[in-house]
Amino acid sequence: MPHSAMPSWTDKISNPAQLGGIETSVLDNGAGRGTRIAWINTGTGLRYKVVIDRAMDIADAFFNQYGLVWLSRSGITSPQPFSDKGIGWLRTFGGGLLTTCGLSHVGGPEKDIYGERGLHGEISNTPAEIESIIQPDPAAGKMDMSITGIVKQTPIFGPSLELRRTISGTIGQASIRIHDEVCNRGNSPAPHMILYHCNFGWPLVDQGSHICWQGDWQPRYVEGVHEIFREGHDFRRAPAPIDSHLGTGEESAVIDPTSDLSGLCACGIYNPGIGIAVVLRFPKKQLPRLTNWQHWGRNEYVTGLEPGTNAPMGQAKAREQGELIQLAPAETRMYDLEISVLSGQEQVDTFLKAYQINL
Repeated sequence: MPHSAMPSWTDKISNPAQLGGIETSVLDNGAGRGTRIAWINTGTGLRYKVVIDRAMDIADAFFNQYGLVWLSRSGITSPQPFSDKGIGWLRTFGGGLLTTCGLSHVGGPEKDIYGERGLHGEISNTPAEIESIIQPDPAAGKMDMSITGIVKQTPIFGPSLELRRTISGTIGQASIRIHDEVCNRGNSPAPHMILYHCNFGWPLVDQGSHICWQGDWQPRYVEGVHEIFREGHDFRRAPAPIDSHLGTGEESAVIDPTSDLSGLCACGIYNPGIGIAVVLRFPKKQLPRLTNWQHWGRNEYVTGLEPGTNAPMGQAKAREQGELIQLAPAETRMYDLEISVLSGQEQVDTFLKAYQINL
């Protein structure tokens, strides 16, 4: 290789961590004391925190000096295995870049002949068993890195679902790749739902930020008064905090996302004021529904983009509508989600054009 073509760091670094990589540690204070985490640095300005003890969900995420996500007041808490009753899930909902909902129920609390299910299921309150951590090795030309773990949702005599999650990236690329495999380890069919609850906040989300998605949509709750998700209202532009969203005020829309010729869907948040967009890409065949959650309360200012196998309708309604997945014993379903940061106008314009998103 000609010397001029060599990377600028050649012969200048002693430790690959100067470029980026994965660093694991344990929180030692507050409600998250004792919780295992992994900081991942892509070497591009994108760095984020994986919460190993919370299904390898992703909490904080930054691009250079800008925060990308909304964090709840509770922040990271230790896993609470019995928070899957009623709305107990909210007590430990830290927000963050990714909170996983499922693996057998996504939606509000419900009870029927098939059992009792709390808000959004139990998987996000379950620790992972780390299977591997692969660090980059720039000297050998290996710029990829990954962390893989196993998360088990497996009561005795009940459905036994296993999530094998790999979070990977490449030094020099401002993107996060999430590859999930959900397997039924039990001996009878198991209901299955999954939703990727991605939560964005200030300064990425600010008054005037664009909420980018395309597809047919309807309010999650068709009945009632809709202040945001109604025809004629610009619900794709973040407003200033609004009084009707104090306390429990919120609205959401369920979207049939438009895919490109390769079957990929995309959505994202673009703030022209700071010149940054965060884009989610996912195969429609795997995740055919997208939910846009908007909660514009003062000091609780957040919008969520949530690809899923189902809308957050709950297991009972999904079963009633014939949309509930039943995994056969040993059957595995795979899911892929890529989260990228775009920091140049040309990159943003290419994304908007490719997915026919009009601002």
